[in-house]
Amino acid sequence: MELAHLFLTLSVLFLAGLVADEIGHRTMLPRGTLLILCGIAAGGSGFGWLPQEVFEWYDFLSVTALTMVAFLLGGALTRESLRAHGRVILWVSGAVVLVTLAMVTAGLAALGVALPLALVLGAIATATAPVATLDVIRETGTATGFTDTLEGIVAISDVWALMVFSLALTFALGVAAIGATGADLVLEALREILGAVLVGVVVGVPAAYLTGRLKPGEPLQTEALGIVFLTAGVAMWLDVSFLIAGMTAGAITVNLALHHERGFHEIEHIQWPFMLLFFILAGSSLEVDTLGVVGWIGVAYVVLRALSRVIGAGLGALVGGAPDTERPLFGIALMPQAGVAVGMALVAAEELPEYGQTILTVTIATTVFFEIVGPVGTIWAIRKARARGDAA
Repeated sequence: MELAHLFLTLSVLFLAGLVADEIGHRTMLPRGTLLILCGIAAGGSGFGWLPQEVFEWYDFLSVTALTMVAFLLGGALTRESLRAHGRVILWVSGAVVLVTLAMVTAGLAALGVALPLALVLGAIATATAPVATLDVIRETGTATGFTDTLEGIVAISDVWALMVFSLALTFALGVAAIGATGADLVLEALREILGAVLVGVVVGVPAAYLTGRLKPGEPLQTEALGIVFLTAGVAMWLDVSFLIAGMTAGAITVNLALHHERGFHEIEHIQWPFMLLFFILAGSSLEVDTLGVVGWIGVAYVVLRALSRVIGAGLGALVGGAPDTERPLFGIALMPQAGVAVGMALVAAEELPEYGQTILTVTIATTVFFEIVGPVGTIWAIRKARARGDAA
């Protein structure tokens, strides 16, 4: 790509982000949703305006943006937050994952979908979208007990989702009589999760004590970027989840670095340019044509996933002792679905080739839907919770 073309492309993308940011502040539409729509319009499913070379940035941008988000989500798991909301976080996150798995699997199976396929789709439905959810929280500028709890739920939900997916895929392989690879999948999932936690500990402990010394109370921007890139690089080198590694490192840093006054301020400050490009390129890579061929399985998946999240979050909030005014709102706030689900679908399609095309088509199509509609529900729930809190 010519240098002039590169600068022109970046200028258009950043100006689109500025417009999306302004529209988001004036409407109920989250800026992430607006940027995904811009990406769809500019990408292969739209006018095809983006040069092919731009898509070479996607892997780097997605890993960087997701790792930054993981740090911020882990940073939400402070001692104070866990003492105040820990029970709700654990109950809601666990209930949402289990109820979603059960309802989507049982519903699809009752409608005639083969059990292995229904089970895999049910497991994929448990995944959330931490980037979209955290961006909505940051965009609203709201800091309440509800948003603190929501950040904690999103931080831990995908950990449960990855474990559930591995077990579900193991059972699906057994039902489909593919072979004895199920135990290997469980061991690999445990290796990835525990390995990622170990990476987070190894990076997070020294980061907690060493950062924020040159400028007392706050890590420098170079320190923040160095820790983010170190975490992502080591996790990818060891082939473990950089998302879980980032969350672990963030949680350890925020709880051990007692000399930090604003430990994640620099990450918050620099993350938006990366997330802006990530959202646009994510939208441009989505295959909107799949929406037309998803069929009744996709429609049933959308309905069942939406219902199960509302029911699961409501039950978890009830048992966890969340305020009455917030209980109906958690499920609506947890609707977004994104990259983790697509990653699960790619693994499942490879392990269950006879269902592979259906798994990928349904997941990609419903991801388009939930990534556009889901954040709207999240921003509505946050504003509703804030309004109810003010009224109380």
